[in-house]
Amino acid sequence: MSDSEKSVPRKDEEKNSHIVNTPTVEKRKVEWYRSTFYNALILGMCNFLAPGIWGAMNSLGGGGEEEPYLVNAANSLTFGLMVVSCFLSSVVVRFIGIKWTLIVGTMGYAPYAAGLYLNNRFGQEWLIILGAALCGISAGIFWMAEAAIALAYPEPYNQGRFLGFWLSFRVGGQILGGAISLGINAKRATAGSVSYTVYIIFIALQALGPFTGFLLNTPSRVQRKDGIPVQLHVTNGIGYELKAMAKLFLNKKFLLIIPFICQAVYTEAVMFSYEGLWLSVRARALGSFLSGIIALIIGNLLGAFLDTKSISLKTRSRVAFFFVVGWQGMCWVWATVNTTEFNKTSPVYDWLDPGFGKAFALFLFWVAGFQLNYMYLFFLAGNLADTQEEVIRIAGLLRGTESAAQTVSYGLSSVSIMAAVGNPYLNFGLWAVAIFPAWLIVKQVGSVFGDKKVDREKRGLREASDNE
Repeated sequence: MSDSEKSVPRKDEEKNSHIVNTPTVEKRKVEWYRSTFYNALILGMCNFLAPGIWGAMNSLGGGGEEEPYLVNAANSLTFGLMVVSCFLSSVVVRFIGIKWTLIVGTMGYAPYAAGLYLNNRFGQEWLIILGAALCGISAGIFWMAEAAIALAYPEPYNQGRFLGFWLSFRVGGQILGGAISLGINAKRATAGSVSYTVYIIFIALQALGPFTGFLLNTPSRVQRKDGIPVQLHVTNGIGYELKAMAKLFLNKKFLLIIPFICQAVYTEAVMFSYEGLWLSVRARALGSFLSGIIALIIGNLLGAFLDTKSISLKTRSRVAFFFVVGWQGMCWVWATVNTTEFNKTSPVYDWLDPGFGKAFALFLFWVAGFQLNYMYLFFLAGNLADTQEEVIRIAGLLRGTESAAQTVSYGLSSVSIMAAVGNPYLNFGLWAVAIFPAWLIVKQVGSVFGDKKVDREKRGLREASDNE
């Protein structure tokens, strides 16, 4: 426990828990193209064009291919490389800055989409593997960069809404992808691959990602309404950064949330494999479209709740935690029942078939739960970092841990029995194991830990005043 954590008087915190302690500054008028909302919009558009469209392809079940196994293996390679690039991401920021890190991070997504197109139309597999490798190298630093920006740019009272707005674009890609595919494949009531025309559209959209990244403001140009400057840079040497990353990873407050991170993101391969195995082409497209809309709505509602000033940070963090955990638990019980049955009967459900509702509704709830869990992870991570440089490191570790878990989940999902029934059972167990250690950290947010976001803002305000 750090000295800053020890210095927070527990009784005073409890007594004043209903008060939102923010730096006492006047709200300032800002230029719209320098505002945190503008930067959330640009960050969201980058998310939409890169991982959002990637998610759109995977939400079609196995990347839209006839069987999910090759794509799951390729995704396992992607996330395996992302573990390395996430861990080295703070070093990349050290040399090219956070904005250029984000831009470079968008460049590897289009080759992966091109690989899916080549395989879908001509049966060639080599570009899927190469594209997955290029995606893994770039996506790791992109994931870190966007997470660090989302945690550092907004004012404390806008953190939840910023997260909700930003992550809406990720599911926005899924919604668009589902709508396009639904329009093209509306008459395909059987299993199979989606039309190759879908991939041409996806490639064109992902190619716009780097150009959109140029519109983001660098931290020094961001204008916040509270007047506090955004400081998001790394000045230490490579050796120092690598040691600092390793030290933070081994810190108890991060180690205890690792199982919670793993169970949350492991779900992606599980639910997309489920969709690819048990639903028809047009039902998969409909699932991608509707689940994205539901996730968008529920994610923004959670963001608004996390910003509620009339409720203490401690209460908000705990209520949200148990809501997210409860939602996930419901989905895993449901998934266990469904996949056990489907593994025996091998159905392919279309929306005209009896029993479609039971199979289809689970996917909608799953995607919504994934969005809730994903968003809560960022909220929790933002309440663990003591300094702005630590925001970059913890964002890299969060994304690296996610990638490691998804390497395993997509790798195992390339094995038919695991994709069908083994992974749902395994993920159910991970969920159960993760709850208690995560709770040991969650219960300290807003009490022992205080409000890390506000503490960082106060430090930034003092430093800005000292430099004037």
